[in-house]
Amino acid sequence: MPFEKDHLHESILTEARRDFVTLEEHLTIGEALESIRQRGVGDKIVYFYVIDSKERLVGVLPTRRLLTEQPDRPLAQTMIRNVVTLPDTATVFEACELFVIYKYLALPVVDTEGRIAGIVDISLLSDEVFDLADRERAGAFFEEVGFRLSQVRDASPLKAFRFRFPWLLTTIASGTACALLASIYEATLAESLVLAFFMTLVLGLGESVSIQSMTITIQALRSAPPTLRWYAKALRREVGTAALLGLGCGVLVAMIVWLWRGEALAAVTIGTSVFASLVGACVAGLSMPALLHAFKLDPKIAAGPITLATADVTTLLIYLSLATWWL
Repeated sequence: MPFEKDHLHESILTEARRDFVTLEEHLTIGEALESIRQRGVGDKIVYFYVIDSKERLVGVLPTRRLLTEQPDRPLAQTMIRNVVTLPDTATVFEACELFVIYKYLALPVVDTEGRIAGIVDISLLSDEVFDLADRERAGAFFEEVGFRLSQVRDASPLKAFRFRFPWLLTTIASGTACALLASIYEATLAESLVLAFFMTLVLGLGESVSIQSMTITIQALRSAPPTLRWYAKALRREVGTAALLGLGCGVLVAMIVWLWRGEALAAVTIGTSVFASLVGACVAGLSMPALLHAFKLDPKIAAGPITLATADVTTLLIYLSLATWWL
């Protein structure tokens, strides 16, 4: 039986069910259970969806959590707020892709206002598209989604090398780029030796902060796709955190430079560089995993080298450029 790709590009609304249960966020667990008893539930209820006063989806409540919480506990304190959703413009293929990535039992379909238009469950993947008994269709489906079956099985050292080594080339490339940058600013470094003394420290701070942001982002991507709205919200949070980290580290490093070398201008320059570079490193730590995830690449393998490479080049460019302008 051939792999039916045309079906995968149909609207998800053709497969969505309407027998979902919504609960108002102001209810308690006890009130929600009473409401469910009065209204009844559909045949395949897996999750209960929490809505606000404008009927917009604000959270999801697994059945087990609803049944085990105290009756007087508010839904707003019990529900999971970070909900993975499908837009009503999505296709069957995009829904199957999310089921493969997140392994949820059901996904809500929402309109542009955030209101639930329907529900699709895991049977969409197993019944409509994915027949495990047909290995040719299974392989074609995973290839279409962006996965290779050979990559999820235990790989030999040679295969692991071939899969991981290309990403490490980014580290070599970034190191070469940093060396070239340093050579361009050779006169600046020769004029102020204190810059060379603290270059390793500044690069290390940038790498540490970028890896922290990258780790947080990868964890967040396990429960939510990288939409523009999600990215904008995460960017505001990360930039705020980065500004505080940069301010704290920048002031501390500036004090060290001033107390050790007695060069006020160099201290201000290096401290400001630390502040600016940490903000840039945080942005890189957020953006690289999100971008890789959006292009169906594994952020757990590729994000580290790419994030570090971006952070190193950005940090060194900021550090040496400020030094050239101010010193």
